[in-house]
Amino acid sequence: MDALLTANIAEANREAVPVTVDIADDEHHWVRKAQAQDTAAFEALYRLHVDKVYGLCLRMTGNASEAEDCVQDAFIQAWTKLDKFRGESAFGTWMHRVAVNTVLGRMRKSRREQDRIRAVAEVSSVPDSIGDNGGLQDLELAINELPSGARHVFVLHGVYGYSHGETSGMLGIAEGTSKAQFHRARRLLAQQLKTESA
Repeated sequence: MDALLTANIAEANREAVPVTVDIADDEHHWVRKAQAQDTAAFEALYRLHVDKVYGLCLRMTGNASEAEDCVQDAFIQAWTKLDKFRGESAFGTWMHRVAVNTVLGRMRKSRREQDRIRAVAEVSSVPDSIGDNGGLQDLELAINELPSGARHVFVLHGVYGYSHGETSGMLGIAEGTSKAQFHRARRLLAQQLKTESA
């Protein structure tokens, strides 16, 4: 199914895929068949909605390549979660919600990755030289010496890239506490690593 969607996205971006009136008029029929794992029915739904979903993703991301990835992810999610579609709204409306959630999820993931890279870069760029035993070993030791609250937040948010909301949920603390502990951890690590390099 993934290969079919990838090939169809590239095709859809090159030329508009004609949709017959029968498919548009009988969307509920195609949805029911697709929910029964009929890939041809899902392909018909894909062809009917891909252009609108792509337009939405393109407007949200501002990047054609990113929009194509979002469209592919959205249709894959739609295929795997099609059993959750109850028909309370039009399939196109539901598909737009899936696409919006896909775009927002990718943006959050991208921000988490950028925050993690920035946090690690800031901590490891403080000293010019961390020591003879290797920078990563010294950084690991410095992380282990952090107070437990600051260490847990730093590992979850700074190393593994969880958001402060996710981190606070996992640790059972307030989101503001997570942010404060993260900044405390960065400050303490910078001090420790600077002292060790002196």
